[in-house]
Amino acid sequence: MSERVLIIVAHSDDESLGMGGTIVRHILDGDNVFAIALTNGVEARNKIEKNDIKLRKKDSEEASLVLGFKWLNTKLFPDNKMDIVPILEVVKEVEIIKEKINPTIVYTHSYSDLNIDHQIVNRSVMTAFRPQPQEIFKEIRTFEIPSSTDYGHQKLAGIFSPNLYINITETWHLKEKALNCYSQEMRDAPHPRSIEGLKNLALLRGNQCGVPLAECFEVLRRIER
Repeated sequence: MSERVLIIVAHSDDESLGMGGTIVRHILDGDNVFAIALTNGVEARNKIEKNDIKLRKKDSEEASLVLGFKWLNTKLFPDNKMDIVPILEVVKEVEIIKEKINPTIVYTHSYSDLNIDHQIVNRSVMTAFRPQPQEIFKEIRTFEIPSSTDYGHQKLAGIFSPNLYINITETWHLKEKALNCYSQEMRDAPHPRSIEGLKNLALLRGNQCGVPLAECFEVLRRIER
């Protein structure tokens, strides 16, 4: 039976950074994969050019074609300032998409991330998907984002503790291609958000579970129905 997968991120590019290889695995398994980004991802920059927002949207659409998922339109909140918005507003926006898609598996950010938008999105998803009678979803998974999850500290917001590993050895090339769509967001090595840094992370996660390359997740809730 195919799954309906919903990825909820703060910024387009988070989906490719955190789980690009896993998205392709879902597509190959016959699952339907949808995603929403709750900010435009560029508004908080010190210098923003006129076409930056359009360029980011174009990059995200190209990445979705590479990986095989579909972006959904949603309300956008202030980039890197989601903490100034009442969290109820974010929860309601997530609930709108939830009712539209009725996902069976949900992916989102780890609350342990340094980025405040990631933390707000995590809290909003956990609230919107709190267990209720007649719910459809069966699993909530969080992923790691290089230069955010690894920059956090357990004394600030806990720690990302993966308990699910997915082999992306055969899908890494498509993850890399999607990351290259976001050339403005990538960095040079040895930055963790470089192609080399992400490959090293995939190698490390693979070493931890006995495969060449892997992405890892923390399952926050799983319901057997």
